[in-house]
Amino acid sequence: MKFFQSKDAASGSEIRIAYQDLGQGRPVVLIHGWPSTSQMWEYQLNTLPEQGLRCITYDRRGFGHSEKPYKGYDYDALTDDLHQLLEHLDLRDAVLVGFSMGGGEVVRYLSKYGTDRVSKAVLVGAVPPFLLKTDDNPDGVPQDFFDDMEKDILNDRMAFLDGFGKKFFGVTEVLGFTAGGGGMSKPLLDYFYFLTTISSSQATIGCMKTWSSTDFRPEMASVTVPTLIIHGDADKNVDIKISSERAAKMIANNEFIVYEGEPHGLFYTAKDRLNKDLLAFCTR
Repeated sequence: MKFFQSKDAASGSEIRIAYQDLGQGRPVVLIHGWPSTSQMWEYQLNTLPEQGLRCITYDRRGFGHSEKPYKGYDYDALTDDLHQLLEHLDLRDAVLVGFSMGGGEVVRYLSKYGTDRVSKAVLVGAVPPFLLKTDDNPDGVPQDFFDDMEKDILNDRMAFLDGFGKKFFGVTEVLGFTAGGGGMSKPLLDYFYFLTTISSSQATIGCMKTWSSTDFRPEMASVTVPTLIIHGDADKNVDIKISSERAAKMIANNEFIVYEGEPHGLFYTAKDRLNKDLLAFCTR
């Protein structure tokens, strides 16, 4: 792991952000999902740097090896960290790959900072454009659902994360395999669970409130670069109908691929297919 100091605009303080920079070639920035760390990309990092891509991953503030401030988990602050990483490494012609919550940073980055450093985008199981149920978004997820998540995290964060992980990968208690057919051992499931525990409670709750309530609909037109959208149609964490299906209608230049039968955690359950699709999109 390497580190850089990101300056927080709200507090003026510096936040230590952990990152990896592997391989050479076109830069691909892999943004992890909630509530995991950059290590969730292990099976992409095993492959993509060997295929002529420079892969950069980082731990979102509050998670993994990055510093864990008490506050500052809105998308502006999180995207400022991403922007400062791109500046720190002076990345150009980059591809931003956002998984789940990370898709929000991709959209906010293009809305706020434009395309000077970024030439393509990938949204994988991503939350944009808007998840929360409101009067003008009646098919969204009710606020009560997220309120209950917060209560569960505050009451017993480890138990919440354990149950969340099983749902994340489509694991059944009895059969012990994923809905997408990608066999997952218990030690591997335990490892992914462990990654979710390396965070602060404040970051876990703060980021949950952020990805569940941020309305990206006014910003979707800012995504003008070629964009690949990937989503599993068996995703029980981020419903494809209120996320990627809508995003595909709002982003003009996109390719939308549905992974049939795949759950949310397709970076593992469909890792070979995902790696192939990422490689093809990033190199053409």
